[in-house]
Amino acid sequence: MEKFDLIVIGSGPGGYVAAIRASQLGYKTAIVEKYEGLGGTCTHVGCIPTKALLDSTHHYADAQHKFKSYGIEIQDIQLNFNQIFQRKDEVILKNTQGLDFLMQKNKITRLHGTASFQNNTTITVTSPKGERIQVEADRFIIATGSKPATLPGITLDKKRIISSTEALSLTQKPNSIIIVGGGVIGVEMASIYHRMGTQVTILEYASNLISTMDTELGKTLHKILKKEGIAIQLEQSVYQVDNLGEQARVKFKNKQGEDYELQADYVLMAVGRRPYTEGLGLEHTAVTLNARGFIETNGQLQTNAPNIYAIGDVIGGAMLAHKAEEEAVYVVETINGQKPHIHYNRIPNVVYTWPEVASVGATEQELKQQNTVYNVGKFPFSANARARASMDTDGFAKVLVDPKYGEVLGVHIIGARAADLIAQAVVALEYEVTAQDMFSISYAHPTFAEVLKDAYRMAYGHPAINI
Repeated sequence: MEKFDLIVIGSGPGGYVAAIRASQLGYKTAIVEKYEGLGGTCTHVGCIPTKALLDSTHHYADAQHKFKSYGIEIQDIQLNFNQIFQRKDEVILKNTQGLDFLMQKNKITRLHGTASFQNNTTITVTSPKGERIQVEADRFIIATGSKPATLPGITLDKKRIISSTEALSLTQKPNSIIIVGGGVIGVEMASIYHRMGTQVTILEYASNLISTMDTELGKTLHKILKKEGIAIQLEQSVYQVDNLGEQARVKFKNKQGEDYELQADYVLMAVGRRPYTEGLGLEHTAVTLNARGFIETNGQLQTNAPNIYAIGDVIGGAMLAHKAEEEAVYVVETINGQKPHIHYNRIPNVVYTWPEVASVGATEQELKQQNTVYNVGKFPFSANARARASMDTDGFAKVLVDPKYGEVLGVHIIGARAADLIAQAVVALEYEVTAQDMFSISYAHPTFAEVLKDAYRMAYGHPAINI
C-alpha cells in the first residue's frame, strides 16, 4: 500500500491549490478526482463556463444595441448558439490542460476515482471501471465541494426541471425559462439567456436580488435587469414544479398567500448549493457533520479527526472558489508550521452580470445592526469619463468609512469592471489603509477606478474632483 504525506480529495480550486502548495513545501502529495478532468465544479460547470457564456452573450448584446452608436454598422447580426457553447467547452479544455500541466510539474500523483475512508489514515479509491486500490496518508484534506440544491418536494429531473449544470449544456436555445432564485447563479444565468433572446422570469423568495450583499446593490441591479427586459418577481414562495413534457410549470405564492403559476420551456432551480459528502465513508472516521450536512471544523480547519482537514464549500460559509483557495493555502501552511491567517470579511463577493457587482467588508445593513457609526461616500459611474467613453454609465461605487480613524469598513460597487476594481478595496481592508490614503494616491485618468477615488474623498467629507 503506497503512503503519502498528504492526500487531497477533490480537485476544484481548493483541492488543486492545496495539492500544489503541499508539493511546493516538499510533501509527497496525491490528489483524488472521480471525473476525467481536474478542476471541479468551478472549471467544468461553474465559474469558468458561466464567464465564457457571459462574455459571448455580452458581445452579442453590444453588437445588437451599442455598435451603431460606436459607428459600427452591421446589417445582419446572428446568434450561433452551438458556437457559443463550443467556445465554452474550449475554454474549459484549456483550463483542464493547464491543471494537468501543473500536476505534472509539481510531481503530484493523480488518483482517478472515488475516495472512501476506511479509517482515519486509509482510503480506498475506486476507478470508473470498478478497480480498487488502497492508499495511506499522514494527513488528508477534504475538498469535495458542493452540488446544486433544490427546494423541499421539488426534484431536479435534469430534463425540464434543471440546475445550473444542465443550463450550461443545453443543445438549443430555449424560448422561455423560469429561474427560481435571484442570487448570484440566478442573475448570471438570467443575463446569459436573456441576451440570447430567451424570455426570462426570475422568482425570488427574498425582498431583494442578491440578498446577501448590500441592499442598494440588489435594488440597483433589479432596476437594470428589469430595464433590459428580464421579468422579476420578488417575495415569491415556490412550492411545486412539474414537468409537463414540452414545458415545465411552476406554482408559487406571493407574500399575501395568493396562488400563481407560470410555464416555460425550462425551470432552472438556482436556490443554492449543498455540501457533497456522499460516498466519502466519513462514518469510518471521527469526522462529523453539522445539522445542515457540512463538515465540522475548528479554527485551523481540522475535523474531529486531527489529521483530516476540510476546506471550501463542504464546510459552509461563502461558497466561493477564491475562498476555497485561501483555505487551501491556510491549511497546508499551518501543517507546515507557518502562521497564516484568513480574514473572512475581507474575501470579496462578485456577480458577473453587466454591469458587474462586487463587494467586500461590511454592508450598511450590518453596520446599522451593530450600531456602528460610519460615513458613506458614493460616486456614480455616470460622472466618470471612462464610463461615458465606453457607454457603461450604470451603477456606482460606495465606500463605508469609520469617521474617527478613516478605516475602510466596506466597499460596494455596481458598474463596469467592478470584479477587477474590488481588488483595490481588498487591499485597503486587509492592510487597514485609510480612506484618506486611498484618495491621496495617484489614479490613471481616465479609468473606471476613479469612481473609487472620489467615493473615498466623499466619505471623508471632501467634494468629488474628477470626471
